[in-house]
Amino acid sequence: QVQLVESGGGSVQAGGSVRLSCALSAYTDTTYYCLAWFRQAPGKEREGVATINTGDDTTNYADSVKGRFTISQINTKNTVYLQMDSLKPEDTAMYFCAAVGGGTIGSCDMSSRWYDYWGQGTQVTVSS
Repeated sequence: QVQLVESGGGSVQAGGSVRLSCALSAYTDTTYYCLAWFRQAPGKEREGVATINTGDDTTNYADSVKGRFTISQINTKNTVYLQMDSLKPEDTAMYFCAAVGGGTIGSCDMSSRWYDYWGQGTQVTVSS
């Protein structure tokens, strides 16, 4: 079973930066798997933010964060990061890391229904 522990959330002014971290235990199938960040704001559905494939480091981003957010991972440390720059008030949300077995290379799915394991969530608040 994969367990995920998040850190790095907090409050920041618009235009600032925050880096989220998620440490996870080894997946049952370690050949390839997908790691992802999701977010959910009050009154809105949970949406995919960014994904990364551990097999080839292929990344995928929501249009709303392209050019501002960067997802990365360190295989040997079982850690995934989300670097968030040029933050906007509309980025305010609870952020969750997630994982699922992939089995192949390429772009990972951005739908929450694809992921089996979730972190506890961490709040990011951006003020103007």
